[in-house]
Amino acid sequence: MPEHRVGTQAEWQAERDELLAKEKELTRRSDALAEQRRQLPWVPVEKEYRFETEDGTKSLGDLFDGRSQLLVYHFMFGPTYEAGCPVCSSIADTLNPNAVHLRARDVTLLCSSRGPLEKLLGYRKRMGWTFNWVSTVGSDFHRDIGFLHTPEELKPFLEGELPPAVTQNAKACGVDAGTYVSEGPGLSAYIKSEGVIYRTYVSTARGLEPAMAYYGLLDRAPMGRHEEGDEDFWLHRHDEY
Repeated sequence: MPEHRVGTQAEWQAERDELLAKEKELTRRSDALAEQRRQLPWVPVEKEYRFETEDGTKSLGDLFDGRSQLLVYHFMFGPTYEAGCPVCSSIADTLNPNAVHLRARDVTLLCSSRGPLEKLLGYRKRMGWTFNWVSTVGSDFHRDIGFLHTPEELKPFLEGELPPAVTQNAKACGVDAGTYVSEGPGLSAYIKSEGVIYRTYVSTARGLEPAMAYYGLLDRAPMGRHEEGDEDFWLHRHDEY
């Protein structure tokens, strides 16, 4: 354990009060950003995307399932993956129980991947999830919004020193590093208004942290995330700890 300063309750309370003021300011800034996010222009989705589902082939519009809003998590599970990305799996652990609450607010939440539907559903069963998971027909849906990368685009990254998390997660998915990182994680949001579908928001990388609840909790634990200097990436699928 690292050394850490020790203080009195009074000293702790004084610093906690100062921190609380900053936390409240951050909350207000977050509220303002959420409003700014909602004010982004809506972009019409003009391409006809198709998806394989448990109920047959469907269009993007069909995926709304009678609601006006749709959130799609782009899950890293490529055509040759043997199992889903461990990080995406940890995010799905958070998404799964929240889907029912989102439905109550007119939002359909599902996951989309390029892997075969049979593999996706088998992995979903293993993980104990119940959310809808669709397989894209072709690559355009993920590629068009930046969640699928070509070998040429990845060449500078792959020629450098790969982070341990990349090689570890690639091995966990049963593929090489290039195949693993060709897929990208992300969240995209849509609304259907007067029969027209619009894309309203896209995010990736640390923008996905709201769906990584464990990081918010670790940030409040005494040691924090404590990832610096780790030779092995700590995060695993929930049935592999």
